[in-house]
Amino acid sequence: MSVLWIVLILVAAQRVVELAYARRNTARLLQRGGVEAGASHYPLFIFLHAAWLASMAVLIPPQTAPIWWLLVIFAGLQAVRVWIVVSLGPHWTTRVVTVPGAPLVRRGPYRFVRHPNYLVVCAEIAALPLAFHAVGIALAFTVLNAALLSWRVRIEDRALGR
Repeated sequence: MSVLWIVLILVAAQRVVELAYARRNTARLLQRGGVEAGASHYPLFIFLHAAWLASMAVLIPPQTAPIWWLLVIFAGLQAVRVWIVVSLGPHWTTRVVTVPGAPLVRRGPYRFVRHPNYLVVCAEIAALPLAFHAVGIALAFTVLNAALLSWRVRIEDRALGR
């Protein structure tokens, strides 16, 4: 099996686990009186991320030699992603859900950056295809992701009262 396929399978598996964890957290937050904002844009994120992985699987030749230092950066981004998820704990979800009266999380990377998860995702979407010489995929999905994130950040900031 090629390095590309191993990496894509691991990333897809990670995303499936994250979606399951997020779904559980979302259900619990809603049970506690949480309110979801911007639900209409959520399917676009699922589609974008699935298309990102699929485009790499289809358009990058499987035996493409990786640029190892970019894969190391991508792996480092996964460590930051875990730090973000752990910092938010039961409040981490892939949707915008707020619980009235709950304080904003200000630990972990949230001490330094307002939306660290979005910064990580932007870097991931560029770094992984670039690690396999797919500049077009990196550019196209970076632009699409930036457009969606600009919409989502406005929704999230409104929901959080910023």
